[in-house]
Amino acid sequence: MNRYVVVSAFVAGIVATGSVRAGETPLYQPTPAWVIPAKLPDLATLGSNAPAMLIFDAQQRIADGGLWSYVDTAQRISSPEQLNQLANLTLPWLPDKGDLIIHELSIIRGTEQIDLLKGGKTFTVLRREQNLEQRELTGILTATMAVEGLRVGDILRTRFSTTGKDKALAGHVQALAPVITAPMVVAQGRLRVLWQNDSGAHWKLHATGLTAKPVRGKDFTELTFVLPGPKQPDIPQDAPGRYRAPPILEVSTFADWADVSRAMYPLFNPDGLIKPGSPLQAEIDTIMKADKTPLGRTQRALQLVQDKIRYLAVSMDGGNYVPQTPEQTWSLRYGDCKAKTLLLLSLLRGMGIKAEPVLAHATLGDLVVNRLATAAAFNHILVRAEIEGESLWLDGTGLGARIEDIHDTPPFRNVLPLRAEGTGLMAIEPRKSGRPVFDLAMTVDESTSVDLASPFDLSLTVRGGLGMRLNMARNQLDAKKQREVFGQFLDNIVGDSQYSTIELVPDEQAGSMTIKARGVTASAWRWDDKAMKRGLDRALATIGFNPDRARAAWSQIPVATMQPEARHFRMTIRLPDGGRDFKIDGQPALAGQVAGFDFNRTVTLDKGVVTLDERVDSTGIEIPASQVGAEKDRLATARVRAPRLIAPAKTLRRWDLAGKDPAGGTQIAATEDVYTKAIAQDPDEAANYRARAYFRRSVNNGKGALADLDKAIALEPGIELYLARSSLFEEQNDLAKALADAESARQLDPSSVPATLRVSSLRAERGDVTSALDLLDQRIELGGETRQTYNEAKADILGKYGNANEALKLVETLIADKPGTPTLLNLRCWIKGTRQVEVETAAKDCTSALELSSNPYGILDSRALVSYRLGKYEDAMRDLDAVLNAVPNMAESRFMRGVVLARMDRKSESATDLDIARRLRPRIDVEYARYGIKP
Repeated sequence: MNRYVVVSAFVAGIVATGSVRAGETPLYQPTPAWVIPAKLPDLATLGSNAPAMLIFDAQQRIADGGLWSYVDTAQRISSPEQLNQLANLTLPWLPDKGDLIIHELSIIRGTEQIDLLKGGKTFTVLRREQNLEQRELTGILTATMAVEGLRVGDILRTRFSTTGKDKALAGHVQALAPVITAPMVVAQGRLRVLWQNDSGAHWKLHATGLTAKPVRGKDFTELTFVLPGPKQPDIPQDAPGRYRAPPILEVSTFADWADVSRAMYPLFNPDGLIKPGSPLQAEIDTIMKADKTPLGRTQRALQLVQDKIRYLAVSMDGGNYVPQTPEQTWSLRYGDCKAKTLLLLSLLRGMGIKAEPVLAHATLGDLVVNRLATAAAFNHILVRAEIEGESLWLDGTGLGARIEDIHDTPPFRNVLPLRAEGTGLMAIEPRKSGRPVFDLAMTVDESTSVDLASPFDLSLTVRGGLGMRLNMARNQLDAKKQREVFGQFLDNIVGDSQYSTIELVPDEQAGSMTIKARGVTASAWRWDDKAMKRGLDRALATIGFNPDRARAAWSQIPVATMQPEARHFRMTIRLPDGGRDFKIDGQPALAGQVAGFDFNRTVTLDKGVVTLDERVDSTGIEIPASQVGAEKDRLATARVRAPRLIAPAKTLRRWDLAGKDPAGGTQIAATEDVYTKAIAQDPDEAANYRARAYFRRSVNNGKGALADLDKAIALEPGIELYLARSSLFEEQNDLAKALADAESARQLDPSSVPATLRVSSLRAERGDVTSALDLLDQRIELGGETRQTYNEAKADILGKYGNANEALKLVETLIADKPGTPTLLNLRCWIKGTRQVEVETAAKDCTSALELSSNPYGILDSRALVSYRLGKYEDAMRDLDAVLNAVPNMAESRFMRGVVLARMDRKSESATDLDIARRLRPRIDVEYARYGIKP
């Protein structure tokens, strides 16, 4: 609770106004004598190139253990957008550290200067705790004022100061000022700092291209930089943090890091903070009775602080550095990193365990070594315990830490121990994680065919903070929402899937959450180099390592790798036909370091079951720039050698199936079971019906697929569903219903290209060629990016159902407009071949299209048909084999190969190809009979 409002860690944006104490309202005073006022630049001299920011003047003064910061800005209102931004002025400050002093707020309009503070106008003071969602209570006050009468073309000038003195710094002062650099433009900019000669101040500039020398006066030393500075050098994003300092100026009266350590130590001295007979002493006694080992006691103390004290950062009333006492924290049952650290430290000291507080920076820890010695270089604090000569890094703000994790290292890189005698920075050497943060086990059923969706069972154990957050989400969601949210979470890991069950099993003792699920996902098998192949590697494919060190300025910058974290993956796959003739290609075993990751992988194939076991650990190491090329090569080599499953040539394909599993297979039944249970759980969700319909169509169960699409459309009609059902009706030779569904799809969106093309095609198929062409002409007349598509569709319909010469004439026109377009050349080849018009020149069209296209297979199919027309069966076979070697499920090429084989008197082979083609496309005989082509 603060002075004004009751604070909830789950409510944001709380505002309090008025009723402020002395020191918590802005003061209105003249400019202090030590400030050198900036003069407004001559706008006539600047002319039309005058930037929006005319003045940025920042001046700071260190004196008498305090910091006075002065800011002067003059901004030209150059647009309505900028007018909206500046119409409400806000100035934040920390009232427990000092005052906000307003010197001037005025509008300059030509030669007129309008004083906005005239007549006693004042700022309104607000407290906005906008970070409460992040569990942070800052205590920052905001002085706000609506700027009345501001117009585009005006200049708004604001001059104010903030003062501050932090008692927690033991008389020391630290100042940090941002340095404006290009490409930001300022007509007149300055950064000026003064400090008393006897203050012992030091300064450091983290920006290149700016120079200044301190000028020592009678009482003060002055340092001035002209702004903006030049554009700062580009630094690769994968560089260690110490290379990526933001442009800032630091000034500090601390002599060195040891001075910071000494000054901050009293705030975190645990001596005597836990009283005999207190509740905390009882907790110490309980831990010591429960565990006899220093390591076990340390872990129990850490778990107590993490699990029993919720996190809430309190940065007001001196709380930036001053922690609550352990007794207060235990009583309130909340605290921030300071409070949790002091509590944990007190518990450990009470058990006789050597421990000390250490300052850290959560994100810029690697930069600390290059910064000026200040307490401001850190934004976090934790405990370093020492047991049997080993440093243990204990963070009370973490979640879910257990004994297995106690040796893990945080990503802070450099820390500062707080000691009475003072000390320097200490580096944290990264160690491998004790437990995987992700531990995934999957059993996959691929026992019927390598083409089908794969049913699976999985168990995913998530540990640490993420596991605790998942458990929190579980407690806040109902069963349906859990399936939705955790299903999406699993999709990010295993790919887009449907789930029949998702069970959440928390384990507070282990500090983990286990998700158990049964689902079905898309097949991972791919046709490659005349065989079906399935990648088995998981981790290598997800690693990105492509550092750029080609620039001379970057040639010595090392590459930072991910902080230590472990992931474990185990998968078993049951193969078709008991795994007969399946083989593993590549390198099944891998043990070593690649691109900053430690890999340990094994793959085995035994009795029809493939087992992959893989653990990958990010190490947090730095890779020298000189080794980047070698690491890239090592990663590329490891990927090339990654294990793959290769199916035998005669493995069962989806077109060989008739809706049921063959002997020994369970994949179809298991997939059906997943979909059936998923539908039973959410019977009003169209997505599950749609997914099962597509699966059923893939195993040639058209009747079942149609029933599912009926249900999906009844629940959630959509273009995709109507078109899918239209295709099924067409396969079943019900063209009337196919057309009706296509028309329904187009009614939902008349501009839909797929719906319009399907309607026109089915109209023509049913004999209404005129109506089909009229529809396409309507869309062509509208123009736009789709005009070319509709023109090609019109030529195709004319070529199939209308006047072939008219179709070719249209294609000629389109080619003249876009010469060298491979799709048009292929279309001309196809029309000539199917309609037997100018067949002798058709092959030339196809060959020209092949030379221009990156996707040759449709063109090769067209050329094969032309070769068939010309009686060149061997040529046709070469092209058809080339297509089917790359795209074995291309029904048109399967059919034509069956036709050509029949002409070559290879009846048995012909029958096989024709049967496959008819399974893939049931009406294919009708389509080719239109051209007079029959087996």
